[in-house]
Amino acid sequence: MSDLESRLLAAHSAGDKHALVALYEEAAAATDKPEAKGFYFTQAYVYALETDHPKAAELHQKLKATGREN
Repeated sequence: MSDLESRLLAAHSAGDKHALVALYEEAAAATDKPEAKGFYFTQAYVYALETDHPKAAELHQKLKATGREN
């Protein structure tokens, strides 16, 4: 298991949604697979919306750039 996977699992276990925003964004940046990138940005965006995170609008734009929304 990678360090990123371990940190994601720990954040999920702790219910730390702010950390999940950053970690899923990090995961999206770490992959060059379009489907994985879209999934990770979607997760980051969902947690950003749930927590009124200041990066929500930026993540929305990144998600749109992956073709996940018109």
